[in-house]
Amino acid sequence: MYETADKSPSQRESWFSINRIVKALELVQDAIIISLCIGLFSFMVLEIRTMFMEMLPPIHFHVVTADILSLLILVELFRLLIIYLQEQRVSIGVAVEVSIVSVLREVIVRGVLETNWTQVLATCAFLLVLGTLMVLRVWLPPTFEGIDPEHEVSRRAKNRVH
Repeated sequence: MYETADKSPSQRESWFSINRIVKALELVQDAIIISLCIGLFSFMVLEIRTMFMEMLPPIHFHVVTADILSLLILVELFRLLIIYLQEQRVSIGVAVEVSIVSVLREVIVRGVLETNWTQVLATCAFLLVLGTLMVLRVWLPPTFEGIDPEHEVSRRAKNRVH
């Protein structure tokens, strides 16, 4: 009944070690990401079913286009979650790609001609910033003592698999 009282302080401290807590939290986080993947995959299957039903005559071009672009966004989000599960990091490149496709979907669905000019200007500025981020990710020199963190994380993850 009083087993913890009989144990030495070092044994109790080892049970509460920071490494064990971090590992447990990482497992919980992975379980959350896996459940998000399953939910997102299920939603994509339902979206595909709905999309095919909407392709029956009469075809509404804007609705089908919006559904296809929404599905592409969901695929990119799924890819982002998979990269997180494999490498334990969020891929900035994929996140920027999702943002670009999301903004373009809204522009296409709403229509540029029906949108206020200030919103079009703000959208253009936002897309310009996102495009700049994409270009800078390629051209930026490695950080910290010549180590590119994303490349190192990817290399370590690949080594763990092999």
